[in-house]
Order: sequence, then structure tokens, then C-alpha cells
Amino acid sequence: MVCIRHFYILDDLYIFHLFANSPQNQSFQPLPLMATTSLHQSTAESATTVEIQQLSHPLPNFLNSVKLKYVKLGYHYLMRHLVTLLFLPLIAITAVHASQVNLDEIGKLYLHLQYNFIAVMALSGVAVLGSTVYLMSRPRHVYLVDYSCYRPPENLKVKFDVFMERSKLHGGFNESALEFQRKILERSGLGEETYLPPALHSVPPVPSMAAAREEAEQVMFGALDNLFKSTNLDPKDIGILVVNCSLFNPTPSLSSIIVNKYKLRGNIKSFNLGGMGCSAGVIAVDLAKDMLQVHRNSYAIVVSMENITQNWYFGNKKSMLIPNCLFRVGCAAVLLSNKSTDKRRAKYKLLHVVRTHRGSDDTAFNCVYQEEDDAGKVGVSLSKDLMAIAGGALKANITTLGPLVLPISEQLLFFGTLIARKLTDSRLKPYIPDFKLAFDHFCIHAGGRAVIDELEKNLQLSEEHVEPSRMTLYRFGNTSSSSIWYELAYTEAKGRMKKGNRVWQIAFGSGFKCNSAVWEAIRTVNPSDKNIGSCCVH
Repeated sequence: MVCIRHFYILDDLYIFHLFANSPQNQSFQPLPLMATTSLHQSTAESATTVEIQQLSHPLPNFLNSVKLKYVKLGYHYLMRHLVTLLFLPLIAITAVHASQVNLDEIGKLYLHLQYNFIAVMALSGVAVLGSTVYLMSRPRHVYLVDYSCYRPPENLKVKFDVFMERSKLHGGFNESALEFQRKILERSGLGEETYLPPALHSVPPVPSMAAAREEAEQVMFGALDNLFKSTNLDPKDIGILVVNCSLFNPTPSLSSIIVNKYKLRGNIKSFNLGGMGCSAGVIAVDLAKDMLQVHRNSYAIVVSMENITQNWYFGNKKSMLIPNCLFRVGCAAVLLSNKSTDKRRAKYKLLHVVRTHRGSDDTAFNCVYQEEDDAGKVGVSLSKDLMAIAGGALKANITTLGPLVLPISEQLLFFGTLIARKLTDSRLKPYIPDFKLAFDHFCIHAGGRAVIDELEKNLQLSEEHVEPSRMTLYRFGNTSSSSIWYELAYTEAKGRMKKGNRVWQIAFGSGFKCNSAVWEAIRTVNPSDKNIGSCCVH
């Protein structure tokens, strides 16, 4: 387990130091400066009581009397409006001079411009040309018009006792493997209403290619049908299609299955991403964003899913049994647009995508690995170093993301702490970044309870901040790359998404990767019964 303790600035880069938890790092509560205590002592000989009273501090405790949180808020407000405050004197002076200009001076200025007509026209042409080049070359805004999360039918729910019963009936698991799965289920953070595909409800399970195709079509078409219905979008208007699924990549591809189902147009730009893990949803959004920068007035659909049917592990290697207990059925379909006319109906605007890949490190590369066990049974093995590797990937990702999203006030505090540590006492406690000043909502990949707990502690988040992740894990389980969309749907269903709010979606995946997407709410998103997030709320 890792936790973030140090943050400093070096060569304009923000670097986090992560190290293992130890007793020396535990937080403590200081005793109050002003206190009155009494000690009563009684003895058998004298049967007397002695009271020793500590005198109060003669001066008031300014640390308790001054509302430091308001001082910090005032500081952040000052830094946020610093440029405006600096320009106020210049604006005032300009206004005073402008009020003293008379008609004669205006006439002289007009005559001067007439005598220099060529120069004025040349400057105007340069200004128009420069503005045109700027408008044509600047990145196009990418809007999230709407999205839909798939909700499986009720008959696919799997309770813990049913899960264990089916595992016993299979006959391939020994007693140690069964007991291990039971413990993982109890500690996983999953509830009793998650879903498994139809093939795994059969006794015995039938993980065939046909069953895997059936699961893929069911989840993809379910999410897309709802998306097309809610947006009134004609499927033939889609110009870009990106589908991601790590472990199931049939021929024809999943993207071709969608093209065939909805009879999409022949010149559609379609992509199929495979083997990229639970963070592939952000990668798919990044690819769609890049395509929308090239193709004007286009719609892009991103479909994020995972397929469980053919990837259930029936062996006894414990490192491969964990995915059986965590992964469940889920899918999300997202509609993106670069059309300015869609801004009025869109929910969010994409601000940043930051991708971090640690695949050059052998340990990180092998920490989530699909392979065969000694008995020749295929599964995904999770390394014991996974959490430490995830911490390193998170550090690298935040190193890039921090300067893009943190307010200047926080950056100055980091820099000031660094200088103070260098010039005075190196043991001075470093300033820990407050990402709550940059984001209003957090969508942490629901990979498991341990992942959510660590990020809550490392980023110093509140229970409300991680509530969407916990509730998504409890209600739907680990739905892989689509989990961050179930979490966003939960936030909307709770009525928390207000205009101007910023959302941080962060996900981890094999490779090893850590990817982030930052969205800004264009309008207040009202709760809707059609929103799958209402399943978690109620």
C-alpha cells in the first residue's frame, strides 16, 4: 500500500514522493495549548485528597481564535483575481484620461488617421489575418452530449451464496480455492446485486464463442439503443466509432458488429482497441478527441466494455482467482461532438486527457498478465506488486496533470514550501496539494475497495468524494473501463452536478497505465429516472 506524502516543484515539474505506510507516518492530534487539569490522590494513611491544577496560559490562543480556513480561502481568492486587481489602477487611469478628451482632440485624431490611411489598412489586414489564423488553428472544443450505461436484466444478478454454490458445483475448484474466493467476496466491497453473463449462470457454465458474442451484443446494443433514444440521433450521422474491450476480440471486430447492427455509413472511421485494460475508456475518449480535431462537424461514439464469458478462470491459482470475484457485466456508450451547435444541449466539455504508460518497466508490464497456469487453464494473474506499481503510475500521471488543473495559489504554496525547505530546515513538513480546489467530483475506477481506500487517503478526499466509486462497486462490481461512467451517472442521479463543476475521471489498467480525463459541466444536470445511476441511489 502506498500513500502520497511529498510534493515539490523541480524544473517546473510537479513530482510526488510515494512511500510505504509506516507507524512513523501516522497522524496525531496535538494537545490544546490552554488546558486545566486536576489530579486527585488519596492515601490510606491520611485519607486526604490533593488537587493539582495547571494554570491556563495567560495569553489567548490565537491559533484557535483565528479562522485559518477563512484565511486560506481569502488567499486563494486573492491569487485567483490577482491579474484583475493588478490591472485596476491602469483601468482607472485610462478612464480618467478618456473622460478629459474633448471633441477637438477627437477631430485631430481622425485627421491623423486619414493622412495615414495605408498604414491603418495594413495594420487592420494583419489583425484580421492573425485572428483568422488563430481561429482556424486553435483546438476545437469536444462536447459530451450524453452517455448511457447498460443495466443488465434482473435474472442475471448473482448473490454471494449463489456464486459460491455454482463454484462448488463446477467441481474444478479445490477447497483452498473456494475458501479464498469466499474471503475475497466478503472483503471486495461488492454487494449482492451485481451481474454475471447468462453463460456463467448455467450449470455447468458454457463459456463458448457464441455465448461471448451474445454477451457482447447484449451489453453494446443495450447501451447504444438507450443513447440513440435519449439523444434522438440518427446512427447514420455518426462519423467516428471507437470500441474498447480488453479480452474479447472476435473477427469481425466489435466495432464491425456495431456497424452491421445499426447500418452505419460506409465512410465511418471505426477503431477497435483490445488488450488495454480497465483504463482503455479514457484512451478511447482521447482517440475520439484527436479524430474530432481533424474532422469538422462530426459525431463520435465511444463504447467501453469488458467481456466475462470467455475469460472466467476455472483453475486454482489464487492470483488468477481474484478477477472472478471482482469483474461483472457492464458497458457504457458515450456521444461526443465538435459541433458548436451542440453546446446548448451538451452536458460536459472535455478539458484535458493525461495518459501515463509504464510498460517500459518489466515489473509494471507483468503485474497484470494473461497466461496459462500449470494445468493449462487461462486466466489473468495479478501481481503482489500491483498496488505499488499503481502508486508509481499515479505519481507520474499527477506530475503532468497538476500544473494543468491546480490553481496558481496552490502552485505558489508548493513552490514556497520547496524554497523554505531548501533554505531553512529540510525537515519542514511539505505542503500537500489540495486537488479538491481543482475538482468538484471524482470518478475513481472501481477496481476494488483497496484501490478506492488508497486514493481516498492519498488525495485526502472526503467520504462524499469517493461515494460514487464505492456505490458503483457495491451495486455493479468492477465493470472495467465503463466503471467511471457508472460513477458519473451516480453523481448526476444524486443531483450534485452543477454548472461549472469539474470532474476528474481516473483509471488504472494493464500495461501498466494510469489515465485521467477532466470534464467541465456546461449546465446543471438534473436527476433523471433514465439515468442508470439512480439504481445506486435508491
